[in-house]
Amino acid sequence: MGELGESLAARVIARTGVQRVPTAKAEVFQARRFIPAPLCEALIALIEADRRPSTIADDIGDPAFRTSETCDLPDTHPAVRELEQRFADLSGLDPAHGEPIQGQRYAVGQEFKAHTDYFDPLGADYQRFCALSGQRTWTFMIYLNDVAAGGATRFRHLSKMFQPEMGKLLFWNNRLEDGAVNPATLHHGMKVRRGVKYVITKWYREDLWRG
Repeated sequence: MGELGESLAARVIARTGVQRVPTAKAEVFQARRFIPAPLCEALIALIEADRRPSTIADDIGDPAFRTSETCDLPDTHPAVRELEQRFADLSGLDPAHGEPIQGQRYAVGQEFKAHTDYFDPLGADYQRFCALSGQRTWTFMIYLNDVAAGGATRFRHLSKMFQPEMGKLLFWNNRLEDGAVNPATLHHGMKVRRGVKYVITKWYREDLWRG
């Protein structure tokens, strides 16, 4: 995790409402009611207006691996600016290291099978995605709505499952103490059984974000 991971962990755990998952395998945190309902609703509207089929790195040839829809959120929109500021205030991470915020929409039956957010150092697409900005470090994900059934995020190696809840933030360090990637962060966006799930994802990189 290194100096950055340690300082971020110490910073966030001191904040009211932030909880750390009790495991030594990974740094994983949650904060309920991180953003209010009106902001959630504004972000959902942006996702609905510009969604497209989601894609994956290192495609393994399984068309059902990731079946959600994705939207790149405009950084000029007031709701997106507010969200960026909330992330910066909580984490202390340099916004210049952050990828643009994305939104995802999961309809009934859609999922994102077990995957990691870091890019596989041995994967075919590693150089393509990491040459300019380096590896992904931290992931920040927000559930924008309650879901009637299904849609949980399961961390199999941590024996932990998070249920969608409007405004709840889930965030984790994708690395180990020595800076190597952490396989224990493998997680599964499970199938929605009833309703629709909306989430926000924000990833940070080792170096300045350059696309």
